Parts: sequence; structure tokens; C-alpha cells
Amino acid sequence: MKTDLSIRFGELELANPLVAVSGTFGYGFDYEPIIPPETFGAVVVKGTSLEPWPGNAPPRIVETPSGMLNAIGLENPGVDVLIEEYLPRLAERDTKVIVNVVGRTVDGYVGVAEKLDQRPEVHALELNVSCPNVDAGGMSFGTSPEAVAELIGATRRVTQKPLIVKLTPNVTDITVVARAAEEAGADALSLINTLLGMAIDTETGRPILANVVGGLSGPAIRPVALRCVYQARAATNLPIMGLGGVSSAEDVVAFIMAGASAVGIGTAMFADPRTPGRIVEELKEYRSRYDEWPIGRAHQ
Repeated sequence: MKTDLSIRFGELELANPLVAVSGTFGYGFDYEPIIPPETFGAVVVKGTSLEPWPGNAPPRIVETPSGMLNAIGLENPGVDVLIEEYLPRLAERDTKVIVNVVGRTVDGYVGVAEKLDQRPEVHALELNVSCPNVDAGGMSFGTSPEAVAELIGATRRVTQKPLIVKLTPNVTDITVVARAAEEAGADALSLINTLLGMAIDTETGRPILANVVGGLSGPAIRPVALRCVYQARAATNLPIMGLGGVSSAEDVVAFIMAGASAVGIGTAMFADPRTPGRIVEELKEYRSRYDEWPIGRAHQ
């Protein structure tokens, strides 16, 4: 008998809980034929801005113990290229499509959301208020509850798409921003984005990344991510996508028990592109243990 891995994430019915994290899976086709988009319950495409962004100068990636630092800087060709070249292809694939929206100003976010509002290929928008690798926008929004609320309000006025707000862990208390997002009308939360970090070349005495700092991802941040998901679940009634260091089905189930109803995977695909397929197969065994997914069981 076929094992049912489907799960509900807010308004979206996903074939399984696994989500390709923005910035790690391109526009859904970068890993074919190893990982077709249908492997995931949803694919979050690369961060998309109103106009093309060049990204940061290299070096932009450095490996760290149990993870990696990246300072890509949200390089992307802009929303018009997404609409013309990638969305028609994604519409042919059996997975939900979420667009990660970025901007240096509120108007930048709003412009992208407005262009995507009538696109049937797009099932939800993820407002990235938490990227640590850009000089303006990004994390400067996500560390301020007021700025998050303003951005959500402005975006909601131009779109009826579900709004997922991607939160940064680089705050004193993530529940404050989570509650602000809920009160402003967010439909779901995504957490966590990368932790702010750096690496130094001890031969030259200089930072390795040209941007000096970057975002730390991978297994090293998983305990922080689990803590944040657990806290956000306790503080709000919003559905949550949990992400940060996922590399096994056990990790997925841990995030679900902490309160997530979708679970992102990203950095693990760089180490082994076959990881998502393996996790989906492993989840069938875990799912057989429960009458339903044990969402939030750690809170009981």
C-alpha cells in the first residue's frame, strides 16, 4: 500500500513535508535529473527582486565545520525573467511553487508581489526579511517588528497570495518578530534563515569572504533552528516551515514535532544531491508509526 506523506501547510496541500529552500535549488531544475522538482512537496525558487541584482564579489562561499558560510548577495536576474523563462516550466511540474521575494525597500518587495499576484503558477510568496548578505533590505527589515509589520501590510494590499514571512535568528527574541508578523496578517512563517558569521584566513590575516560576513547554514545551526521553531509555535497560531541543517528524515520529524508543518532542506544538497530523495523514502517508515503527522508533539 502506498504511504501517504501529504501534509497541510497553511493553505497549501503538499505531497510531502520536504521543501527545497530558496537559494539552494535555483529555479527548480538545477539538479535534474538527480533531483526532479517533484521530489519535494514545494520548491522555493531563488530570491527574486524587482530589477536584476548582481550579487556580491567573490569569494562568496567557504566551508566551515558542520556547515558553510555564503555571501552570494541574492544575485538574480529579476522578476520579469522569472515570469518569462522559469514559471512556465515550473507550471508543468507536480509540486507547489513558492517565490522568495527580496527588496532593498518596501516598494521593491511590493513591486515583485504585484507582478506575481495574477500568476497561477505561483502558490505562495515568501517575504525574505532575513538575509544577512545584502547592504540594504534583508535582515534590516527582519530585526524590527515595526518594519516587518509595515512590509506585510504593504504587500498584502497588492496580492492575495499566501504570505510566508522568513525570519532571521539574529535577534534577541524571535517570538517578538513572529507575533508582529502574525498581527500584521502573515499567513505563515519560515524559520530560520542563516546565522551571521565569518571566517578568517590565518595566513593573510584577512576575512575569507569578500563581503567579510556571510550566512552560516548546515547541521551546525540545527539546534538553534529547532529552538526558534519551538518558540514560534508556542507564541503564534501560524503554520511554520522549519529549516536549518536538515539532512535526514529524523531531522524532518524533529522539526515537525517542534511545530513545523513543512520542513526545508538546502545545504545538505550541496554535500550530496541525492539527500532529498533518500529523506522522502525514509519518511515513509516514520509516517507508518503515526495515524497523522505529529505536528507540535514536543509541546504536549
